[in-house]
Formats: sequence, structure tokens, C-alpha cells
Amino acid sequence: MVGVEKAIFDGAASFEPSQPDVYGNAHPKDLLRAITEEHEYLLALARSHIASAAQFERPLLLQLFRLAAKYEANPERFATPIKPLSGKLLISAFYEPSTRTRLSFESAWHRLGGDIMSITDRSTTGIAKGESLSDVAEMFNNYGDCVVLRDNREESVMEMMDKLRIPIINAGNGCDEHPTQALADLYTIMKWKPALLAEEPAEKIRIGVVGVPRRMRTVRSLLTLLSRFSGMVEEIVVIHDGADEELYAPGQKENLVREGLRIRESTDLNGELPDLDVVYINAIAWVKDGFEVMGGNLKLNANSPLKKSAIVLHPLARGDELCTSLDNTQHNWYFAQARGAVFMRMALLTCMVQRTEMVMDIV
Repeated sequence: MVGVEKAIFDGAASFEPSQPDVYGNAHPKDLLRAITEEHEYLLALARSHIASAAQFERPLLLQLFRLAAKYEANPERFATPIKPLSGKLLISAFYEPSTRTRLSFESAWHRLGGDIMSITDRSTTGIAKGESLSDVAEMFNNYGDCVVLRDNREESVMEMMDKLRIPIINAGNGCDEHPTQALADLYTIMKWKPALLAEEPAEKIRIGVVGVPRRMRTVRSLLTLLSRFSGMVEEIVVIHDGADEELYAPGQKENLVREGLRIRESTDLNGELPDLDVVYINAIAWVKDGFEVMGGNLKLNANSPLKKSAIVLHPLARGDELCTSLDNTQHNWYFAQARGAVFMRMALLTCMVQRTEMVMDIV
């Protein structure tokens, strides 16, 4: 007896349901209690495109975190009698490979009762025959209520925005931005320590960002959102391998410092780890039609000198930079991060298609 048959007889076909995020304490109720509902900030998202993390200010972020926590704390609460997005149609256009982001958006939309049209291959569309994105956008106006776009061309989302009369969300445009990933990242940090939301937190945190802000869209967007909560950050350490002469885009670091962030650079990952409360690691930078793996010598595993209470975040998919030996440790918050992204996107989508009042406790 070999292969699948043997595995089944050895018990592989059975499983025990367990609580999600065993090692990431992702329960959102403490975060929910920490934020007072002020729904008027969410109403401002109606008829808005989302292209950049720079669009989000602190009051709006707090309300999105609260709504996401509301969804996550009680996912069945809005299931009946009419789900918030019943009758709404999402156009999911992913012209660049994606697993988590695409499925996360589609899961969020389905959970809220909406229907989806999905495009996952540019070659099956009119674009392959030379159709412009502005013309595609004009057609999308007739087909759906919201567009989620991922494209390796940085300018694509802007080209579509010019013609759309329905909202569009940037789900990653080349190496430029990934705003909803940053929302999920920051949501995870706030669930980990809701006390950080205080105007003057009793304890500030040190965050290590392993990557190159100029070339990594997840890093760029996260740093922008962190600048809205600079009061909770003692220091951000950008950890890199020294291969890039320019770590930041023109004006990028200056803008972050102007917003109150303290930033320094380091090439010594293990030397920095004992003092870091949050470690955000990524190694993928998108370049034209492909990607590059950067910082190959910057890796985390169960033997890394992490602070005992530190959490590790990663936008996934991971490579050798994040060893599976960390999966069964208290440092693993990257699975909680991926789970929370669904609820964060549920919150954003609800507001963008003008269904906010259906999920408010106070109207």
C-alpha cells in the first residue's frame, strides 16, 4: 500500500476543526471596544476610488478597523435577512498573478452577499487585441458596481480611474502601491495591541521593515499608513542587504519623517531583532512582467534572536526568507494577518458601494 491510499489509512483523511490563528491572538473584540463608532468618516468613501495609501487619514482608518473588527468578531451577524452587498456585482480584474489578494477580495464580496465576474488572464480580454484600458473602463461601467484591479503597469489604475463611473480599488500596481495590503497589515498590529490607539500610548513599539521601500509596494504603502500613527512608533528600522544604493523613492523618507516617524537603516538583521516588537519581512519586488527576490541573506527562522514578545508579519507568498519553523511559535502573526485581510476588505467594500448604513450600530 503506497501513496494516497496509505496516507488515508494512516489517518490523513480526518481532521479536527480548531480555532483560527492559533499562534496569532487575532480576536478582534478588544480592538472593537477601543474605537468609538463615528460612521460619518466611512460615508466619505462612497463614490471614491482607492489608488493609494496616502488617501487614508487617521479618523477614517480607525473607523475601517472598527468595522473590520465588527465583521470578524461576529461574521454571522450580517448574514440575514439581507446581506449588505446583495444585488451588487464585483469585477475582479487580476492581470498579474495573485492568490491571496484575489481570493481575499472575492471571499470578502461573497461573504457580504454579492456576485462576482472574475478576469485572471489578460490574453482572454480585448486588451490582448490592443484595446486601451480607458475603453475597458468604459465597458466596466455597464457591467458592475465596483472594480478591483491588479496590474504590473503602475499607470493602469490611473488610466481606468479617468473613465470609470464606478469605484475601483488598486490591488497592486507594479512596484508602486498595495494600499489594501497595508490596511490589513496595520489592522493586524492594532488587534495585537489595541492600546497603541491612544493619543499618547504608554508603550511605543519598534518596527523592523525588511525590504526596500523604493521597490516594494507592500512596504511603501505600509510606511505611509504607519505615518498616520507616528505617536505609537518609537522607531522604524529599514533592514536591507546593502545592494541598493537608493532605498527610497525621491521625497519618500522626507515625507515620512515630516509626519513624525523616526527612521533609520541597518544591514544587520540579527543585530536588530532583539530590540524589535514587530518584524515585517518581504522579499518580492515586482519589475515589469516579472519579479525579483531581494535580500537573499536576510532570513528568519525559529533560531533567529527574536524578542520573546515580538510578532512577525509577512504579506505572503513567502520564500526562503521566512522559514516554516516559525509557524508553530508565538511569533507567527502572518496567518492572522492573511485571515484579517478578508474582514478588512469587507469593511472597505461595504463603504465604497454605499451600503455603510446597513452595518452601522448608530445612524
